[in-house]
Amino acid sequence: MTGARVLITAGASGIGRAIAVAFHDEGARIHLCDISAEHLAEALVALPGASGTLADVAAPEQVDRVFADLQAHLGGLDVLINNAGIAGPTAPVEEISPEEWERTLAVNITGQFLCARRAVPLLKAAGGGSIINLASVAGRFGFPLRTPYAASKWAVIGFTKSLAMEVGPSQIRVNAILPGPIIGDRLHRVFRARAEAEGVTEAEIDRRAVERVSLRRLIPPEDVASAALFLCSEAGRSITGHSLNVDGNVEGLP
Repeated sequence: MTGARVLITAGASGIGRAIAVAFHDEGARIHLCDISAEHLAEALVALPGASGTLADVAAPEQVDRVFADLQAHLGGLDVLINNAGIAGPTAPVEEISPEEWERTLAVNITGQFLCARRAVPLLKAAGGGSIINLASVAGRFGFPLRTPYAASKWAVIGFTKSLAMEVGPSQIRVNAILPGPIIGDRLHRVFRARAEAEGVTEAEIDRRAVERVSLRRLIPPEDVASAALFLCSEAGRSITGHSLNVDGNVEGLP
């Protein structure tokens, strides 16, 4: 990956930060965007040579700014990692507001579209490249009390398959990664919200989640980063339109 020009959305923390570290360690040139000024500033210090833009991927004009900065810093693009996403509400459908629904889909799927539409011309100009869309195991299961999130992640799968067919002739590969329960602060927040919605302890939600993973453990974010590296590498040059589960084989959602 030496010299590859890589854009990672929500790249300053969590899975995005693990992906940024992995690509940076392999010699890629990194541009991050993130909605948190604090996390972005810290990541840029930790990743010498990386550049970044403070942006919300659900806002078209902010995505335009990301790509203007990217062009200025990197001069083009070889890899887009569409990682930005939010958990959305945890509640029965009748208690979810239209604003909560719309915000979840705006970040989780519209944000991927907005980035892809700007990235594809740059990838074509580069003679090909790779797009990785972060989905979730919630994109292959029903997920009661998390309908906006699940709907958005099922949409990512459809977007990935369709875009892979569309841009394949230009030697652009498009794949999705479906993480399972990933170790980190976000998972704790999700488990806490689920516990509150069901009136049980967070430990009970954690127990259920681990019981439904065949490997009986949570997944380190670095494992997702390794999968992204593989899909974007020469070793993955013939893989496109694929949904890769990095989840320890989740058998069902808690």
